[in-house]
Amino acid sequence: MLAKRPAISPSSIHPHKPTRLMLPQPRIQPAAGQQFGVQWTLFRNALRPGQQTGSGWNEGTIWLGHAAATSSSGHYVAERYARGGVGQANVTSAPFSAWIDDWAFTSTAQTGDPLASMQLKASGKDFRYDLHLTSSKPLVLQGEQGYSQKSEAGQASYYYSQPFFDAKGSVVIEGKAYQVTGNAWLDREWSSQPLTANQSGWDWFSLQLAGGDRLMLYRIRHKDGTPYLTGNWISADGTTRMLHANEISLEPLKKTLIGEHKVPTRWRVRVPGKDLDITTDALNPAAWMGVSIPYWEGPVRFSGSQEGVGYLEMTGY
Repeated sequence: MLAKRPAISPSSIHPHKPTRLMLPQPRIQPAAGQQFGVQWTLFRNALRPGQQTGSGWNEGTIWLGHAAATSSSGHYVAERYARGGVGQANVTSAPFSAWIDDWAFTSTAQTGDPLASMQLKASGKDFRYDLHLTSSKPLVLQGEQGYSQKSEAGQASYYYSQPFFDAKGSVVIEGKAYQVTGNAWLDREWSSQPLTANQSGWDWFSLQLAGGDRLMLYRIRHKDGTPYLTGNWISADGTTRMLHANEISLEPLKKTLIGEHKVPTRWRVRVPGKDLDITTDALNPAAWMGVSIPYWEGPVRFSGSQEGVGYLEMTGY
């Protein structure tokens, strides 16, 4: 999407878009205090532009699912592929449900916003989780009314979030079950274009401040060393303020060697206009997603001018 589009609302979203990312990220803990992060991602890609309609094997889409569970001592990952049109994966709008095989993110709301009450289930080798997510706060449109720019050249996506989910349910790690409560963040994003040839990857933060505010930041790294940086400060009441590059500082402080990959797992994050100066640390620095296209993603905690928890995703390292 190179030209600006009209503002979106969540009710305008249609299941059949060329590329989509749905990313619930609960950050949870059992009564004993041990912290976990779990994530569930569903990608949808058209095999060819415009080929997202049809039926059966002619439907023309590939689905990809990622699920993970992370503690301070372990990181458990699963990946699934599926073809569209043959009952292996889909997204439906009435009722809302996104699923691949027996992994599912499904609305349990009886009326109103279908994302106000959700059930999230996934499993893999040595882990599984079943969580109920609820929120009474409005969805957040990222960027300019949902139009999220990704480069000076105009690459962009449509992007909205629900950063105010409360989560509860169960997590099973290596056969041990935990009853958990916590917070969760949902992102939903779609676009018809990849990064530019000069963009090598991104660093994306979703942070939940102890005072109730939320913060989304991302840095898209350019091969020439000039990153594209933006974000969104989300107040506890759901109002937002878009942040521009000159209002944000992201500084890697420590790298972790994972195989051949040097990944920054400690960061200094500053938003001077909001008096924010924090240091984020990975709950598990080894949270490498060793899937078909590998990347790093896992829970973080932070301290400094404010405390809190969140998630960090990094690609291209």
